[in-house]
Amino acid sequence: MTESRLDISAMFTPRTDDPRRDATVAAHTGREPSTGDMELEERSSLRRVVGLSTELTDITEVEYRQLRLERVVLVGVWTSGSATQAEASLVELARLAETAGSQVLDGLVQRRARPDPATFIGSGKVDELRSAVQAAGADTVIADGELSPGQLRQLEEKLKVKVIDRTALILDIFAQHARSRDGKAQVELAQLSYLLPRLRGWGEALSRQVGGRAAGGVGIGGRGPGETKIELDRRRIRHRMSKLRREIAAMRTVRDTQRGSRRRNETPGVAIVGYTNAGKSSLLNALTDAGVLVEDALFATLDPTTRRAETPDGRTYTLTDTVGFVRHLPHQLVEAFRSTLEETAQADLLVHVVDASDQLPEDQIAAVRKVLVEIGEEQQGRMPPELLVVNKVDAATDLQLARLRHLLPDAVFVSAHRGDGIALLARRIAELLPNPEVEVDLLVPYTEGSLVARIHEEGIVIEEEHVADGTRLRARVGPELATAVATFTAAPR
Repeated sequence: MTESRLDISAMFTPRTDDPRRDATVAAHTGREPSTGDMELEERSSLRRVVGLSTELTDITEVEYRQLRLERVVLVGVWTSGSATQAEASLVELARLAETAGSQVLDGLVQRRARPDPATFIGSGKVDELRSAVQAAGADTVIADGELSPGQLRQLEEKLKVKVIDRTALILDIFAQHARSRDGKAQVELAQLSYLLPRLRGWGEALSRQVGGRAAGGVGIGGRGPGETKIELDRRRIRHRMSKLRREIAAMRTVRDTQRGSRRRNETPGVAIVGYTNAGKSSLLNALTDAGVLVEDALFATLDPTTRRAETPDGRTYTLTDTVGFVRHLPHQLVEAFRSTLEETAQADLLVHVVDASDQLPEDQIAAVRKVLVEIGEEQQGRMPPELLVVNKVDAATDLQLARLRHLLPDAVFVSAHRGDGIALLARRIAELLPNPEVEVDLLVPYTEGSLVARIHEEGIVIEEEHVADGTRLRARVGPELATAVATFTAAPR
């Protein structure tokens, strides 16, 4: 078993640019700032204050977390795969820690056949890790994996600092970025699911409260509920989880109603999926000018955003930006966000965005498809067709692009930032969307102009002519619209 120390500072460089600069430039150019600009400026306005007291007042919880940057040391166990994959996983953990508001000081990886069941990295290596933590002056250790309750307790006792795992870190990021009522409820449910088996107590907090002689003769006033503090906490958590599940189910009904309305109007739906920070929101903005938040950070988007778009031939469809995925995505999050992720299974097309500048894009694709398979299994195996889109070609090298073109011959290569390939992507989406299958020949009176507009919006107009009695149309439409316009069927020419 060997241990290697990774130079995190060399592999992971925190961003130094100021995202507020774009909003300032936009203000000088006279353009009205979008919702994404304002949200990005609000997030970016939180900065570390050196020497600030840890007891802060009149600020939000997110501000509190951002201002109190923790100093962390990362530790991982390399059990399979190449050394490059092990290092990439730890570098990604460093980015997650930075997104959560921490300062990464050091990173260590140990080569083992499997994680130690007691201390994750093996009892002999815990002393070396403690020395590294003390030398760096860290106050937190983050493990690149999900720790069991026993591993968590053993490591904290031996290291004498706070220990969290990859799952808790991702949940913390989700808690900071959740904005909508639906997103906050789903994140809280995931957090409680993770916390429930990891509740701990010390000393008197674990003592059982009883009365009478068993309580040393305390008698009246000494009789408690007969539960330990930890049992009471567990009961309250289960009660809260049940309430959250009911709320999420009610929100799901609203989404199903909205989705059903789009289905009745025969509007095709496209879902943008992909790894976190692959550029999904930028692609949505490039295709629809939606103005949603775009940030060079992991999990910047948690709440799905749906916008209306048009194909080059004039057909209308909806485009939905979904939450990003990551390697080893916590199962609590998949379960809590399942109702939101169902949007992908109900879509007519999946636009799978891949980061061209990533060192291991095929691992990103595999991680995303793994989650999509889980969602598809819940939907009786239904999964829409997939269009791979390689984004950020402006940030990739020629060698990376050549490799990806060989690896993904059917993918569309774009740069959402510069606009390269967006027109080609719009045409490919139009080709893969389902086409209306019923051909109709109509004579629509001029008094029914709204019906003509609906045919243009939902169908494909093959031929159109304005005659004395109205508008003569030959078009392909969906079954429901074909029934609605059946009364205006024209006589054979």
